[in-house]
Amino acid sequence: MLAIDVQMLRKEFQVQQSRGGLKGAVQDLFKREYKQITAVKDISFQIPKGEICGYIGENGAGKSTTIKMLTGILVPTSGHIKVNGYVPFKEREKFVAGIGVVFGQRSQLWWDIGVVESFQLLKKVYRVSEADYKKRLDELVDRLQLSDLLSRPVRKLSLGQRMRCELAASLLHNPEILFLDEPTIGLDIVVKTEIREFLKSLNQRYETTILLTTHDLQDIEALCSRVIMLDDGRIIYDGGLEELKARWGKGKEVVLQFEHPTTLARLQELTLGLDVAWQLENELSAKVFIPYERANISEVLSRVVGVLQIQDIKINETNTDDIVREIYKSGSAEVKRLEIDQPEGVTIHA
Repeated sequence: MLAIDVQMLRKEFQVQQSRGGLKGAVQDLFKREYKQITAVKDISFQIPKGEICGYIGENGAGKSTTIKMLTGILVPTSGHIKVNGYVPFKEREKFVAGIGVVFGQRSQLWWDIGVVESFQLLKKVYRVSEADYKKRLDELVDRLQLSDLLSRPVRKLSLGQRMRCELAASLLHNPEILFLDEPTIGLDIVVKTEIREFLKSLNQRYETTILLTTHDLQDIEALCSRVIMLDDGRIIYDGGLEELKARWGKGKEVVLQFEHPTTLARLQELTLGLDVAWQLENELSAKVFIPYERANISEVLSRVVGVLQIQDIKINETNTDDIVREIYKSGSAEVKRLEIDQPEGVTIHA
């Protein structure tokens, strides 16, 4: 069953163009000029029930515009949307009962009243019964560690405390779909980890569908099996995170710590015929770069470990941030993998 179904979705805006100088300012008073901006350009995707999907892109790529259309805040220029079986902007009252929304830079809590009072107001907005509200609140307070925060005014909460309360507020009515727009922005690593763990457990326990937009790719790696990448209003990648790494990653770097001194020549001799690059850190430590599809990590390790005594092994994969940055530069994920750059001072031995 599909939680979200988007077909050829498009959103255009009319943006005023200001003319320069005093003369232009006077002209703008009487006759304004506008230009048309297309923020989302005929995108299509489907998200099954129970999936956690990352929705990423640079600033201005169209992420927030898409989320606003999916939540019924904006009306599409063209295309079709079904979220939880409803058209968001047409069936608003029924639709909002089944979704939760967290905007990292905007609050749904009332600034000057206690957190629990905001929750009680939201209970009435979502028409949650007293029994369901109490059961749900007790669970959220326990899972998100909110017991010491309920009586405090929102304005006296730290950013991390407020975000935990925002998550609770969006889940009081037990929605089937949760939209998260930059939920960990500005948070420290401890709070980010707590929120990620909570979202994973929420998905596992209730099969809550989560659509997550973020600039923090660690959120994506921690939570999402699938990622949709947007650039200039168009989808340039839609698939698994591991597939993205395999397609765009240059390879893996293996760091080896030896029990006894060795030489670069000895390491190259052991991997003769394999397309790998060795770099000797010192006589007890070396790195080997193993390109994707051009060498096999298990074969490299079996040749070395079978002959030399190893104290420690560490495997480093291509950084996801670097992969995404390269895709944005190219404007498409549907290209051949990047040519492998030979690290400085490294000899490729085949």
